[in-house]
Amino acid sequence: MALIGLDIGTSGAKALAVNSRGKVLATAFAEYPMATPHPLWAEQDPNHWWKAAKQVLRGVLRKAEIRAPEVQGIGLTGQMHGLVLLDEAGAVLRPCIMWNDQRTAEECAEMTAKVGRERLLDLTGNLVLPGFTAPKILWVRKHEPRVYEKTRHVLLPKDFIRYKLTGEFASEMSDASGTVLLDVRQRSWSAEILNILQVPSEWMPALVESTEQTGRVTRMAAKDTGLNEGTPVVGGGGDQAAGAVGSGIVREGVVSVTIGTSGVVFAHSAGYRREPQGRLHAFCHAVPKAWHLMGVTLSAGGSLRWFRDAFCMEEKQVARKKGIDPYEVMVKSASRCAAGSDGLLFLPYLTGERTPYPDPLARGAFIGLTVRHTKAHMIRSILEGVAFSLKDCMELMKNAGVPVADVRVSGGGARSEVWRQILADVLGRNLTTVTSTEGAPYGAALLAGAGVGVFESVQAACDRVIKPASITNPGKHVGVYDRFYEVYRSSYRQNTPLFQSLSRL
Repeated sequence: MALIGLDIGTSGAKALAVNSRGKVLATAFAEYPMATPHPLWAEQDPNHWWKAAKQVLRGVLRKAEIRAPEVQGIGLTGQMHGLVLLDEAGAVLRPCIMWNDQRTAEECAEMTAKVGRERLLDLTGNLVLPGFTAPKILWVRKHEPRVYEKTRHVLLPKDFIRYKLTGEFASEMSDASGTVLLDVRQRSWSAEILNILQVPSEWMPALVESTEQTGRVTRMAAKDTGLNEGTPVVGGGGDQAAGAVGSGIVREGVVSVTIGTSGVVFAHSAGYRREPQGRLHAFCHAVPKAWHLMGVTLSAGGSLRWFRDAFCMEEKQVARKKGIDPYEVMVKSASRCAAGSDGLLFLPYLTGERTPYPDPLARGAFIGLTVRHTKAHMIRSILEGVAFSLKDCMELMKNAGVPVADVRVSGGGARSEVWRQILADVLGRNLTTVTSTEGAPYGAALLAGAGVGVFESVQAACDRVIKPASITNPGKHVGVYDRFYEVYRSSYRQNTPLFQSLSRL
């Protein structure tokens, strides 16, 4: 018996097979390109996703040495917010406009004005941001009217793969939440918003909960992928919601902090709640009839990667000679600096910011540089600045009434003992790592298991297969970081006029 999670990520597709005990049997990965035809644009060809999906599905079956009839269900996950437009025959009309595309500032303002800021928050739980799906539809209507006239179906990235696998046009609540076309409280497409925007409701896919079956693998798709015809495909989840399931964030009081390229603080909520000013995303969870709140630091691990590539040639050479990762060399040097980096602060707004400041004009900055500071100080201040930004998200969670009893940390940055300790000291909380480390595709596989009856529920699946691995306790620097955090919080407000002036220049 096997379950498969299929992840349509930003850089490539990943398939993962697990058994009923949650043991990973095999994984397979295939890359595809991203195009940037103009500044601030980001696009991908959905047909590249399908080509990669076929490759990794065949690859994971082969590597796991499982026969197609042994696969009991497939769960889908992937990058959120992308706009896929299909014509009446189901053909792709243009490249997908991706989550990290920033072309729609005018359309965001237009949509906010038409619907009303407070009404948008009431219905969707979110402000309209350029990465979301709805303003992209408005952009296509304005700039590519011929494409818009031919449009008959609007899909999200993973749901395009669902269509290729099953022939069905369907989505699920967690991914649909990121379109700002969903009434998140009612878990249905918002007729009010669709009417105001004059987007035909018949273009939108059918909606299900994440564990519901949406269709079965067709004969043609079975031939293309090596799967068995008739294999059930369940709703799945957007990458953040599925990743949260993969870390066991399926009950109130359990919160995850993920340090990847971006940083995410994710909290399960048994009932619908939103942050009054929309500074946190309020989405449906991949757990049926549940919701979640999410704060996002756009450049978390991305800040450290930027510094590595721009300034750490020497560290790369040392790492190459020792056969280790350059990050190990960088973080080791940072560990020798004092907490607070001798008065150096880093604002991690290298690509604008999402939480708590939905500000595309925000910029990164080192504040407090002196001749005393070294490269190691700068590296440590990046680790600390990202931790402060994640604390911003956590503070909003607390203010929104989210209970925080168990904080689980994951992602590439969380593999660093030094960064985990800094984060524990900044948050003033114990941080738990768990035994599952595969993130979204692992969560998608568990959702498939709940959908086909291998597990009684999503919670039962997580209880069976996800266990604590390690705990990092706050140390002696909590008080130091409390004082530095107050200065960090004031730094954005004081520099906002400067950011705006620089943007105009």
